[in-house]
Amino acid sequence: MSIKSLFAIPFAKIATKKVYKWANNPHKTQEKVFKNLLSKGSKTAFGKDHNFSNITTYEDFKKEVNVTDYEGLRHYVDRVVAGEPDVLWTGKPLYFAKTSGTTSGAKYIPITKDSMPTHIKAARNALLFYIKEKNDASFVDGKMIFLQGSPVLADKNGIKLGRLSGIVAHYVPQYLLKNRLPSWETNCIEDWDTKVNAIVEETINEDMSVISGIPSWVQMYFEKLIEKTGKPISETFPNFNFFIYGGVNFEPYKNKFESLIGKKIDYIELYPASEGFIAYQDSQTEKGMLLQLDSGIFYEFIPADEFFNENPTRISLKDVKMGVNYAIILNTTAGLWGYNIGDTVEFTSTKPYRIKVTGRIKHFISAFGEHVIGKEVEKALNDSIKGTNINISEFTVAPQVSPESGLPYHEWFIEFENEPEDLEAFAAKIDASMQAQNIYYIDLIEGKVLRPLVIRKVKKGGFHEYMKSIGKFGGQNKIPQLSDNRKIADVLNNFLITA
Repeated sequence: MSIKSLFAIPFAKIATKKVYKWANNPHKTQEKVFKNLLSKGSKTAFGKDHNFSNITTYEDFKKEVNVTDYEGLRHYVDRVVAGEPDVLWTGKPLYFAKTSGTTSGAKYIPITKDSMPTHIKAARNALLFYIKEKNDASFVDGKMIFLQGSPVLADKNGIKLGRLSGIVAHYVPQYLLKNRLPSWETNCIEDWDTKVNAIVEETINEDMSVISGIPSWVQMYFEKLIEKTGKPISETFPNFNFFIYGGVNFEPYKNKFESLIGKKIDYIELYPASEGFIAYQDSQTEKGMLLQLDSGIFYEFIPADEFFNENPTRISLKDVKMGVNYAIILNTTAGLWGYNIGDTVEFTSTKPYRIKVTGRIKHFISAFGEHVIGKEVEKALNDSIKGTNINISEFTVAPQVSPESGLPYHEWFIEFENEPEDLEAFAAKIDASMQAQNIYYIDLIEGKVLRPLVIRKVKKGGFHEYMKSIGKFGGQNKIPQLSDNRKIADVLNNFLITA
């Protein structure tokens, strides 16, 4: 055991104790964050426009600040991008995290000197909780790989611009740099195929202990390793014992991962976003991720089924309930106010506050009034593969409103690694789970408005080909797991197994 791993255990105990100090005083912590945001925000153009100096309560705040999104803040963000200080937050941002927009093209999310440290601290604490729980820090002596976007940053009016994962790459602690892979040069490769092949060459003979990234892209890395070595990952990397991921529900992919790895491992789930590091898994035995209440974010919540109403219920942390699907709203030290990040969450615990991500507020299917959400399709799929040798690489769901014959249906595009022997029986199991979860869906089936779902088999590598075809291959890009339109589905028809 090295000095580094030896000292990591007592350090983890101290750090996690500090976290639980604020986690066990959640409402006081959030009130402190709220007051700090108003105090600093009152010196900005946004704060002056929204009467921050006269706001004393959350009820006052709701009257002055509407829930919005990037487009709603666009006229302020454009001023920040142009170089104007004190617009959304005091001074100028340190960085812009560039993300894909919908109606607006590229989005420029500010990261400030107040918000940047919270990203780094949360990622560090997630590892420290694991060390404390296991009472073992031996993994810090091995090599660690983080599959991420390029760390090469552009310049936007004197402010550095890049993907969040590329920005964070500049903040790897000095004591981990010797253990970190891939090399800087490899990490800077833009083409994802070329990059993964280079990472395989750099890591194949190393003692990898920690691997992190979006599951679909790490899976691609694993498959290339196995293709080259002919061995499962656990034989190539015998000391690899836990995987860090975020951005998707991992359960539907777990069977596939464990078959590639060749053994069961631990997992740490993170919830980082360009807008703020929202939560991380603090326990291997408790469900959900610890909500970051002390990271310069004041949280608001709107019941997801009310979100598109004219006057939806809008509450702070103290009024949330277990088992309700909420749209999560952020107010941050990066200058985002009443900001709808687009995600939906559900609380798994309120002592302390832990959440799980249930989907996207815009990613749903309600072509017939069924109100199907991501959590439901993920559970249906997971219910159906549990206890089987069926492995799934990727999937997405869309409505088929105008079939060539028969009733409309939900169309499931699935790329199998190991497919079921009886595809119709498998589809029936998924459909039964959907009917059990969603009363609107079963009413439509029984009322002969919809027929049971139909599965389309996507050829191996088909989802990767689709992502290449739309220019979103690799990095932090993810496939939406359901949509209310045919935009993705119609293109995926080009990547189906037709025989």
